[in-house]
Amino acid sequence: MRRSAVCLSSLAVASGKVYFSETFGDGWDSRWTASQLKDSEGTAGKFVASAGKWFADEAEDTGIQTSEDSKFFGLSAGFESFSNEGKDLIIQYQAKYEKNVECGGGYVKIGPKMADATTFGDPTPYNIMFGPDMCGYTKRTHLIFNYKGKNVLKKADMAYKQEGEGTSHIYRLVVKPDNTVRVEIDQEKIYEGSMKEDWELLAAKEISDPDDKKPSEWADSSMMDDPEDKKPDNWVEEKRTVDSAAKKPDDWDDEEDGEWEAPMIDNPEFKGEWSVKRISNPAYVGVWEAKKIANPEYVDDESVYKFADFGFIGFDLWQVKGGTIFDNIIITDDVAEADAFAKKWSVLSEVEKTKKKEEDDKKAEEAKAAAPPPAADAAASDNDDDDDAED
Repeated sequence: MRRSAVCLSSLAVASGKVYFSETFGDGWDSRWTASQLKDSEGTAGKFVASAGKWFADEAEDTGIQTSEDSKFFGLSAGFESFSNEGKDLIIQYQAKYEKNVECGGGYVKIGPKMADATTFGDPTPYNIMFGPDMCGYTKRTHLIFNYKGKNVLKKADMAYKQEGEGTSHIYRLVVKPDNTVRVEIDQEKIYEGSMKEDWELLAAKEISDPDDKKPSEWADSSMMDDPEDKKPDNWVEEKRTVDSAAKKPDDWDDEEDGEWEAPMIDNPEFKGEWSVKRISNPAYVGVWEAKKIANPEYVDDESVYKFADFGFIGFDLWQVKGGTIFDNIIITDDVAEADAFAKKWSVLSEVEKTKKKEEDDKKAEEAKAAAPPPAADAAASDNDDDDDAED
């Protein structure tokens, strides 16, 4: 079920607002629009309803699943436009990999209202991209902000937590009016910090002075050749030398065989390539750097967090291995509303962890049973066979 209205209780009006929510109940496909961007290429994958192999309540835990391998998946839903000016923005959703995706994403894009949702895809402008992404050994939780038309990645990657096939993980992003961000996975904080400091949204406050030049006498090499060191007169650098003991064979005919030359052999006197000794440079004063000056292009912005228009959320993904299930999406400014959705994940997560442990234990037992006996046991068995033969 999807909703986008002020939340009411029987006792009082809640202070927060839910801008969008989706639990993928009946009729979900009428609320979401499939992208047609990849249809002509034949690479468009389909989302289907599924709870996966482990669930607490199949109807309650049904989400949408990427159903094919090596496909692009594009799906979006629109809602009434809003701005997050002056309030917290909370984006939360669940993702479950039924199998190792190998290479692909499990993130969401949230952006301004689209004119035509069937064209949704990589070219579509968005405000925020958030969620897991991996390809081979490269793994991270993405968080990209669009600032003045440019998509800006976080300077340092956030931890990747989408491990354990068959188990769900819950992702929460909180963007605050003080330009700080908090990211939680499975209700544990993995990052909290400043948008200004950890994303290159603004120009640098200071830059190197383009008019500052390194003095000609500046010594920025810490080591130098020792001017007193000279190559010894008897230093031999030739690797090969003429074999002085070789003699021209008696039957050598210069006219028929050509002019005889003694063969070359490894030079027993060879000492290697000589190089001058290095010593500390007494004139060294350090690495030179131009002095810093105020950047004339720097303009502070106390509202980098703010977006004028949020109007859609969507999945724009490539996956080598499909099978990812998404569920329980909510966009709100009220942490209590997000927490209520998180309780759905908590119940499901306990069931999945139990089922996964049972499956892992069973696999371990089967592997143990199929393994050959240890060498000691095999030797004991052989001895028993010999005793039986003697009897």
